[in-house]
Amino acid sequence: MKTKVLMVCLGNICRSPLAEGILKYKADPARVEVDSAGTAGYHVGNPPDPRSVAIAKKYQIDISSQRCRKFRREDFDFFDHIFVMDRDNYRDVCALAQNETQKGKVRLLLEVSDSDLVEVPDPYYGGSDGFELVFRLIDQACDQLVKEL
Repeated sequence: MKTKVLMVCLGNICRSPLAEGILKYKADPARVEVDSAGTAGYHVGNPPDPRSVAIAKKYQIDISSQRCRKFRREDFDFFDHIFVMDRDNYRDVCALAQNETQKGKVRLLLEVSDSDLVEVPDPYYGGSDGFELVFRLIDQACDQLVKEL
């Protein structure tokens, strides 16, 4: 049986598409299924931010076919692990949980890494070096996740 992982950020166009792509690239697809979503529905149906697509491509990961979707309550039933990028997303996702079991599936992504940071910063309003930093933070966390999963 596959372990199902959901990566969540605010708009599902910058951080969580990168996290989905990186973990898919590193994990055994026979053992791990990965998806991503946003807590807000601003970009539903759109592809990831071009800067996320570009930084992923720089590391031979193609996320261009992903499409943004909004996190929904049913995701608690389908996914084994829900990794969020920051405290706001943690709060928003947990607010939709109907019980402690569902809430227990939600963790900050960087909790699994050796990073000094607790949150993956949102690079949306910054320059391309913000996307490089985000890629590196998520990449490191996904290395650890592959070991755990």
